[in-house]
Amino acid sequence: MARRACIIAGGMCKWGVREASLVDMVQEAAKECLEDIPGLKPKDIDGFLFASSYAGRCSFQVNTAPVMAERLGLKPTSICARVDVLCAGGSTGILLAKGLVESGMADIVMVAGGEKLYTPQKWEVFYSELASIDHDWDAPHGLGLPPPFFALIAKEHMKHYGTTKEQMAWVSVTNYNYGSENPKAQFQKKLTLEEALGAPPVVPPLTLYDCCPITDGAAAVIIAEESRAKDLTDRPLVYIRGGAQASLHSVSANWPGEHLADWAHLRVAAKRAYESAGVGPEDIDVAQTHDCFSISQIIEVEELGFCKKGEGGSFIESGQTRIGGKIPLNTDGGLLSCGHPFGATGIRQAIEIMRQLQGRARFQVEGAEIGLTHNLSGLNVEHTIVIYGREPK
Repeated sequence: MARRACIIAGGMCKWGVREASLVDMVQEAAKECLEDIPGLKPKDIDGFLFASSYAGRCSFQVNTAPVMAERLGLKPTSICARVDVLCAGGSTGILLAKGLVESGMADIVMVAGGEKLYTPQKWEVFYSELASIDHDWDAPHGLGLPPPFFALIAKEHMKHYGTTKEQMAWVSVTNYNYGSENPKAQFQKKLTLEEALGAPPVVPPLTLYDCCPITDGAAAVIIAEESRAKDLTDRPLVYIRGGAQASLHSVSANWPGEHLADWAHLRVAAKRAYESAGVGPEDIDVAQTHDCFSISQIIEVEELGFCKKGEGGSFIESGQTRIGGKIPLNTDGGLLSCGHPFGATGIRQAIEIMRQLQGRARFQVEGAEIGLTHNLSGLNVEHTIVIYGREPK
């Protein structure tokens, strides 16, 4: 009988500007994760994957997986490794855990991730981001700083498809208003359209509320083989049905689309993810997309197949990404409200989708049975998708 991987528990610490070390925050997240499933003990966890890209630079700790495992009281016997693909680290760790469980190499894997990004000298954070792209080619031109690059993307989308600043603002308003009731989010405030449109500029056309913040935080989930999962929880099982990752370039000069608002690599990842899960975009009931900038979510709803290319702005403006619309998105606040501690983001997304499919989300999508998470990574060079379901494939 085929082995199947399920996500059965999750937890996160408070995200934001924290007077806490990376270890402190990972311990907080893991504690909440284990409390989410009382029948599981640390000794039962035989695998550990830790997603982080800036642990060495900002926390002065390399070889982080065994360090974190020790601090969490884990003794992994199947796998203990760090995953480093920046913003996609958490979701990549979940896909790797799925493979480990379904291959029989592991039975129960904790996937944790986090970053300590704030330092006393805040300029260091932005300087460090230049290390996430090709340091010989793009970094000397400052392209590793996300706001300027995504401002170029926004201008291209506006030019080719007529997207408006107001449509981008609706992304921020919708996501912030979900996040206003999320006690773990970095920003817990409601946002009006007028506030979003009147916000200070960052890099035109992007303003303050179009951009996700720099964030300290951590999150953790448990991935278990189906029979072990049934022994550990009475909640509805949530299966990891499939997923995919595509990286078609690294240097900006080799962009895979016709222009910067054409995300061919996301289309490739989406096609493969849907095929692996045995579903299509019309089957997704709730999703978490990588809203690092408001324009990102507009393009993502297009390339994921939720609407036609070029119609993402009007799709979101018309309320189709709110509960009651075609595809509710980022119902915990997304990156714009929760923040973005790179390695933890895909894990936070997985927690929200798990809760949605189990019927225990804060803003519940009624009858949700299939959910999707998406991350882009680095200078928009990598797209990672995970698809979850109440039923196995």
